[in-house]
Amino acid sequence: MTLELGGIHHLTAVTAQAPRNLKFYTQTLGMRLIKKTVNQDDTTAYHLFYGDGVASPGADLTFFDFPAAPEKRGTHSIVRTGLRVDSEETLEWWKDHLQNSGVGVSAIKERFGHVSLEFEDFEGQRFRLVVDPANTAKAWEKSPVPADKQIIGLGPITMSVPRLEPTARVLTQVMNMREARTYPDRTKTGDVHVFEMGPGGPSAELHVAVQPDLDFVRPGAGGVHHVAFRTPDQETLRQWIARVSEAGLRSSGEVERYYFTSLYFREPNGILFEIATDVPGFTADEPLETLGESLSLPPFLEPHRASIEAGLKPLA
Repeated sequence: MTLELGGIHHLTAVTAQAPRNLKFYTQTLGMRLIKKTVNQDDTTAYHLFYGDGVASPGADLTFFDFPAAPEKRGTHSIVRTGLRVDSEETLEWWKDHLQNSGVGVSAIKERFGHVSLEFEDFEGQRFRLVVDPANTAKAWEKSPVPADKQIIGLGPITMSVPRLEPTARVLTQVMNMREARTYPDRTKTGDVHVFEMGPGGPSAELHVAVQPDLDFVRPGAGGVHHVAFRTPDQETLRQWIARVSEAGLRSSGEVERYYFTSLYFREPNGILFEIATDVPGFTADEPLETLGESLSLPPFLEPHRASIEAGLKPLA
């Protein structure tokens, strides 16, 4: 049986303004704060997780709170994050809602195979709201966004590379994705190649824009740190670890993140990939009803709670 990824697991971006970030994603975008924790490698920084009402895998948009300068856009990077909604009618609602919230928006039209609407957050984080009729999300009852208009989850994710071939080789020969279609890039510098995982569809697509004329990205606030892909459990994760190692790619090996277990490696153009398990999930240390309401720490950090809390700035 072929080892397959199940789609997008989460995407982690960078903010330099955590309080404003929290307000924008919970109030303007209406997402649920499903976990308030810290970066496990730098406990002075928050790691904020936003998702749907029940913290479903594939709906997690997360942020590291780093005091970074704004990103200088360029290639060798993830350049746009898809957020799925259920219909064109919902897109129309979002266009009005975002404009009324002071957020600039694009026209609603078909882009790379999906009807969509583009916008940016207050730090220039780039998003594309995409229609996906396969609505499996669970609404957050306390959201300011009506239940039938809420964001379903992530996907597609778009990345920019100067050369397709090395990246495509890893995507297809190591990660078992399949190239589904190609579109001209509207920047006129190259094409966008759409790769599918597992079931396919917007939640399981990675779009690779070939943009050889762009400068190398300078990471910072408003940019993306990494994208993670879904695997069911630790057994399949260990198969991925073996597969990545056999391909000669340097990796982290198995990393325990408590809410999931991960493997990290860089594709040939330097973009950081993660493969993460769906289990145990965000209810591992707090009940579903109160997710995100207090600071959660994995067991190995719990003895240091007092010093960690003292080093964090208030979010409100």
